[in-house]
Amino acid sequence: MPKLSIVVPFYNVQTYAPDALKSLELNARDDFEFLLVDDCSTDGTPALLERAARELPGAVLLRHERNGGLATARNTGLDAARGEYIAFLDGDDWLAPGHLARTLAAIEALSCDFVRNDHVRCTGRERSVQRVPYGPESFVADPRTGILPASRATSVDYPFAWAGMYHRRLLDRGLLHFTDGLRTAEDRPWIWRLHREARSFAAVGLPGIFYRRGVSTSLTQIGDERQLDFIRAFDQVVEETAADRESDLLLPKAVRTYCAIIAHHIGSIERFEPAVARKLRSMSAAALGRMPQDVLDQALSSMDAERSALLRRLRRRTPSGAAA
Repeated sequence: MPKLSIVVPFYNVQTYAPDALKSLELNARDDFEFLLVDDCSTDGTPALLERAARELPGAVLLRHERNGGLATARNTGLDAARGEYIAFLDGDDWLAPGHLARTLAAIEALSCDFVRNDHVRCTGRERSVQRVPYGPESFVADPRTGILPASRATSVDYPFAWAGMYHRRLLDRGLLHFTDGLRTAEDRPWIWRLHREARSFAAVGLPGIFYRRGVSTSLTQIGDERQLDFIRAFDQVVEETAADRESDLLLPKAVRTYCAIIAHHIGSIERFEPAVARKLRSMSAAALGRMPQDVLDQALSSMDAERSALLRRLRRRTPSGAAA
């Protein structure tokens, strides 16, 4: 059994894949495997991955017959993973030399289900360290303590799958797979499930992941219909949290976060294609109507006046919202 499996999806990232692959080479060990998932790329990415499969120690190339999106590509890698520990990287990001070994040493020393890393956000030539929004470093805690309070950013608002490392027992319990087919926000139901159902975690700092922002092929930069999958993702968060044994405590956080994401997208609606913008408004209004209305009232009352007014106007578009 390898000590560590690293799942790395690639889709049309020929400009950035060399950086990712070189960083894997600088992290390679005899007991690491790199699961390179080609999500049916149509540019020069497949040729780069074929070369890596020959030259990168521990590389395993997995190919999709059709494009399935990031969640499905990660699941393909997870299904093939043999390691005692699991980590992720995206094909347009990269790692500092030795980062994986340092994180592995940290999670083994702490003997917890998963650890979360800080990361470096890269926008053009700008660099900034983004911290895990959770209390003392290298302190093992119940992951549920990383969910609340509802009024500020917490660990569930730092959903990046690649910013951490995970023990295989989470994979065996079915906690590491993503909702198949989600094309954006795939990590939101995933991080909430981890924090509700895993038994132990820690924040460890170690900002050795370089996250590339503003990539033209990233869904965060594309205003097409795939962006609307955030609604499906957050519907899942709310539904699963409502069924939790502590739903009274946790549901206000889930609903408030959902509202904040809706307000963010509606507030930048000009970046969407006109037909998608219309669909965003109607789907967001319907989503507000599906939320527990008493919890929604509480969430809207706790938000700033501008976002609260925007969401209240949107809420009135649905019969359920008008009746509430």
